[in-house]
Amino acid sequence: MGYQIELRHLKYFQVLAEELRFRKAAEKLFISQPGLSRQIKQMEEIYGVDLFVRNKRKVELSTAGVYLKAEVDFIFNHLETIKTQLDNIGKGRETELRIGFLGSAAQNVVPELIFRLNKTYPGIQTLLEEMPNQLQVQLIEKDKLDLGFVRLPRVPEGISRHPIFEDTFSLVVPEDHPVNERNFQNIRQLANEPFIFFSSEDSPLYYDLIMSICEDSGFRPKVFHKSVHAPTIFKLVEQGLGVAIVPSSLQLGYHLKIRFFELKNIPQRTELSVIWKESNRNPALQNVIALLRG
Repeated sequence: MGYQIELRHLKYFQVLAEELRFRKAAEKLFISQPGLSRQIKQMEEIYGVDLFVRNKRKVELSTAGVYLKAEVDFIFNHLETIKTQLDNIGKGRETELRIGFLGSAAQNVVPELIFRLNKTYPGIQTLLEEMPNQLQVQLIEKDKLDLGFVRLPRVPEGISRHPIFEDTFSLVVPEDHPVNERNFQNIRQLANEPFIFFSSEDSPLYYDLIMSICEDSGFRPKVFHKSVHAPTIFKLVEQGLGVAIVPSSLQLGYHLKIRFFELKNIPQRTELSVIWKESNRNPALQNVIALLRG
């Protein structure tokens, strides 16, 4: 056969795999719909497999297509990384590091890392973004994030996890709540209150851990609201819509009308870990991991 797979084939395939509509994918690629169909057919002939399952109602990825989509995503992400690294070299910068983090890492852990990084490796540029646990994992798997700070007891295969900080839990109540520093004894005093939890979808095991704090005290909390963001939880508490249990380190950096009571006499603890993809080839990553482990 006279033709071979070219980069344009892979881009056509990637866009169609995302859109799953020939017309919409063709518009996005600025080519005709018949032209896109020919290119995909050409790929299928070269590989000797069907990449899509087509019928009159819809287009879906075949088993082979699902596999190829993951590989193509990796290829284009890696090409983007190469472009970024070459741009950094051309501008006299050493490299760029993309870091995701939870709010509880924003006050001490991440600023300390950046300070040490600038001191030891001043050429490394950083892109920082606060985001929930699962989004960090997804972006690390797709090579769109180099490093993440999460509260997850385990991560998918191919991702490394290194614990860096163990934290206690604290109860959060509105500033004018009748429970105060003088009369607070244990969390059972709040058994009849509505609770605001971190989302169970983002981290089911973390959700269960907080739930166990209440169950160990003899009650199952009524969870009225959930969020993946601490500021949202704190605003809801401030408005009197419930109480919450959060990592104690989250009380730093927020100036709201809420109070924190550390739950010292409970066995539950939460661990902040740093995660990264083992196959990540960013030259700055190993230097940063060595700093964190040190």
